Amino acid sequence: MARDLVVATSNKKKLQEIRQIFKDLRFNIVSLADFSSAPRIVENGCTFIATSAKNAVAAARFYNRLAMGEDSGLCVNALDGAPGVRSARFSGADKSDERNNLKLLRLLKGLPMKKRRAHYSCAVALADASGLIGVVEGRCSGFIAYEQAGTFGFGYDPLFLVPGYKKTFAQLGPGIKHSISHRYRALKKFRAVLEKYIENAGER
Repeated sequence: MARDLVVATSNKKKLQEIRQIFKDLRFNIVSLADFSSAPRIVENGCTFIATSAKNAVAAARFYNRLAMGEDSGLCVNALDGAPGVRSARFSGADKSDERNNLKLLRLLKGLPMKKRRAHYSCAVALADASGLIGVVEGRCSGFIAYEQAGTFGFGYDPLFLVPGYKKTFAQLGPGIKHSISHRYRALKKFRAVLEKYIENAGER
């Protein structure tokens, strides 16, 4: 029987991406939505690493299961790294992907492509009931397009232009995105941390 790996998120689209990237992983990947109750986690970390670690530890201790915490976002050079850790709530209380994207376009209005550099960053943490085991990061660099394009993905994907393809993440679709994205790169490192943990657990 496969072991549970609790992903400390209620974001269905993010969970779907994780499951697709980890489709061959010998774990039953579940989220907070799969339980009748969930830990109250205040995401107030100043970095992606801090938030992902906090999420993983809180979920692992609450459910007494192996847990993954993940935090990711978009960092735009011209905005001094914003929206950064506030990526999901960039447009305020009435936040949505569409409002976030429109706000970003307004702030970058008139800037040439060379000044629209940005990168997606992702931090993934592993924890068990005893505490934090490890944290890894992944990054994908690109530019912010002048307008939204594409229908795949979520968040800022319709604006995140990948130089090598000259298309946004939302145009590329999951087949390509999941082989080059920040989340893919972080999860590839995370797999090594997870496998090492399982190996060591078998030796106890």
